[in-house]
Parts: sequence; C-alpha cells; structure tokens
Amino acid sequence: MKAVRLYDALDLRVEEVDAPSDVPPGHVLLRVEAAGICGSDLHNYRTGQWITRRPSTAGHELSGAVAALGEGVEGFALGDRVVADSRVWCGACPACLSGRSNICEKLGFVGEVCDGGFAEAVVLPARLLVKHDPSLPARVAAMAEPLAVALHAVRRLSAPAGEPVLVAGCGTIGGLCALLLAKLHDGPVLLSDLNTARARMVAELVGGTVVALKADAVAEALGPHARLRFAIDATGHVGAIDATLKLLAGGGALALVGISHGKLDLDPNLLVERETALLGCHAFNGELPETVAMLPELAPALLAVSETLSSLDDIPAAYDRLLKGEAARLKTLVDLSEDSSGSEMHRSPSVSLTSSRYPKSASPEPISGIST
Repeated sequence: MKAVRLYDALDLRVEEVDAPSDVPPGHVLLRVEAAGICGSDLHNYRTGQWITRRPSTAGHELSGAVAALGEGVEGFALGDRVVADSRVWCGACPACLSGRSNICEKLGFVGEVCDGGFAEAVVLPARLLVKHDPSLPARVAAMAEPLAVALHAVRRLSAPAGEPVLVAGCGTIGGLCALLLAKLHDGPVLLSDLNTARARMVAELVGGTVVALKADAVAEALGPHARLRFAIDATGHVGAIDATLKLLAGGGALALVGISHGKLDLDPNLLVERETALLGCHAFNGELPETVAMLPELAPALLAVSETLSSLDDIPAAYDRLLKGEAARLKTLVDLSEDSSGSEMHRSPSVSLTSSRYPKSASPEPISGIST
C-alpha cells in the first residue's frame, strides 16, 4: 500500500509499504478515507522536534471505515465509519487517573509514536475510535479532531456571555475557535491575521469583525463603552501573544493554543495588576465525542473552509505550499474515500454561518497580526 512517511526534518517520502497483515488484540484495522494536514505536522517536518520513530507514517487527523477487528474489540462492526482520537495516553499516570489524559506524563500522538493516517490503511487501538454519522463526507469527519482542539480552547477560555472575544490567528485552529464561538458564545468575535483574505473569509463565515492588534482598532470595533477582556492566541508567535496580552482590560484571560517558536518577555505585574489569567490549552480531553456530534450541523461551514487533495502523492508538495503561507483555505485534507470527486483540488463554495445573536461585521479594516 502507499504511505507518506517522515524520516527526518525536511525528509518526507511517499512510498510503497507492506499493508497491515495482523490486527493485535484491542486494535482495529481502518481503511483510511480522509486525513488532514495539521500545523503540528508541519512543525515536526520543519524542525524534527517530535520525531521518535524513523520512519513514521504521519497524519493524526483522520477518518476511516472499519476493515478488521482484533480480538476482544467490542462496540464496532465491519464498515463502521469512525474518526480517530490523536492522543495516545498511558491511562496509569497521575494525570490520566485524575481524568486529564491530554497532559498524560507519557503522552504521544498518532503519526509519531505509532503510524498515522497518511496511508491507505492504519491499525489503531479501538479505544481511540469514535463512530460518526455514515452520511457525512469523509473530509468533514476528519475535521472532528482539530474541532475538538478548538472546543477545548474555547472551553478553557470560558468567556462570560456578552463579552467580546478576540481570536489572533485565523489558521485551522483559530478559524475553528471562531466558528465555535459563533455557535456557542453570545458576544462579538474579533479576528486578526496577517493573511487578509483568510481573516475576511473567517469573518464572513462567523459574522466577526477583522481588526488590527492595536488598541485604537479594537476600541473602534467595540465602541466607547465595551472592553476587550478575553482572547485566544492561535498563532504561537510571541509578538502576537505580547500584543494581544497588552490589549486586554482587567479581569479576563488569554488562552494559548498555538505552537510557539520563541520565548515571551513577560512582566508578571501585568497579570497581577489586571487580574488576567494566562491559560495553556493542550490538545483536548473529553471533547472529541462532542465535536463528532456537531459535525452534521457544521458540515457546510467545514466544507467551505477546507480544500481537498485527491492523492497521497500530493501531500509533500502541500506541506511545502502550506509552509510558504500559500493556503487557499483553513484546512488541507487528502480524500481517499469512494465519494471523493477525484479532482486535483476541491474547493467548496462560500457559506455563511453568521450568528443570529449579534450583527454581521461591516467591511473589514486593514489588519496587523500573525497568521498560523
């Protein structure tokens, strides 16, 4: 079978490998139907930071169909359509025993500690699989995992109803955070990204307002009586984090969900005097079944922000294109399902998911931010 395997930093190869011939007890063989390229995949490819197996088949955002069951597996049948949890946790450390498997002391991820979804088939522990509505397009189902990351960040932020929320970075996770805020949060959504077209696409989708990471731009967007207290950083860029933190009025929080490259020069008094919480958001915990349940409602929006490769052969070139910032949509996936269009690149039409709780934004202002 064909697989996309990471050997080292900047060394990604499409190869013919042996198809899985044995399904261990407690595991399931999946026929991969769709898999998404994540920012952490690109980070690992560029830096080699998390390479623990050489080579390893990459890809942890995936959906598929059950093709074989290992001994002792219950709750699944041949042909079931499923999505995969990306986290491989031990279940025995204090973090896991306390219900915090996303910060497991031995945490690894599919595509790193075991082979992932950039292949025609993959064997995974049954405990990682969640069934989804079989009528969903495979490329929609594969977005359940990044949607769970976004939901975890939104939940961690826990902005009270009516409070404005700024999302810095309109890449996959930032865009999905904005989408969930439009669905779940009763308050204005502000968006900032260096990629003007991408920021405007997200703003149009969720009824948000594009702003610069500057106090006067935020004040103009919110009016004289409102204050910005809550924000999500999905850039990981220390400059954007610093700028966003300085924008926040007292009594709020900044949730960090981006992968950072650098260190923040932080004056702790800024947090103390303004009673601002700085929240780390790592992967997700129990949110995956919840986001799977949301997929039918969110499918039009998810299709609108995604672009689809039709072959595993296209993935290395897509990595390079995405690292150059040339993404046409928020998420790039490979679709190997039977309902795939077969074209080189499928781009879904625009769709609006404007919240009925607050007005759609006016024409976006020029922006200044960091894209992710």
